[in-house]
Amino acid sequence: MSASPYLLIVDDDASFVRAMRRSFERRGYEVAVCGLVSAVPGLLQAVSPQFAIVDLKLGGESGLNCVRLLKEHDQLMRIVVLTGFASIATAVEAIKLGACHYLAKPANADDIEAAFGKTAGDVSVPLTTRRTTLKTLEWERIHEMLVETEFNVSETARRLGMHRRTLARKLAKRQVV
Repeated sequence: MSASPYLLIVDDDASFVRAMRRSFERRGYEVAVCGLVSAVPGLLQAVSPQFAIVDLKLGGESGLNCVRLLKEHDQLMRIVVLTGFASIATAVEAIKLGACHYLAKPANADDIEAAFGKTAGDVSVPLTTRRTTLKTLEWERIHEMLVETEFNVSETARRLGMHRRTLARKLAKRQVV
């Protein structure tokens, strides 16, 4: 068995994966890559990573399913969830499912490696007095429902009581990555 730490990157963005793979290999990690949540169980039969980077949105699949699968495989695995589409709802769910950290994109290898090392909360994080806007609350509710419906836009629109095209326009304005 190798002394190098083993990292699994689950992301469907080829250029991001290429950059992360190179960065972590230079840091001494062995790296495996997977682009689909459905391919993770097969990959875990061949490798046993200690660390994982999981994108929240993988094609039409939710990265939260991947977090659950990885934690079922190894409770000690350190998982960082990355997203260009951060919300309180998905951050809470990712942590509940076993992720050690949740980072908004863009994040670099330094940020991710630091997140792997964080084992406890940070009480020095400043509390903000900024009020949440109606637009932000709306976006968080939309995102929460998207997660609940596993990113099914039609079902999300139905549950929110809005027309599917209206929801599609809102999603187009704030890219789900």
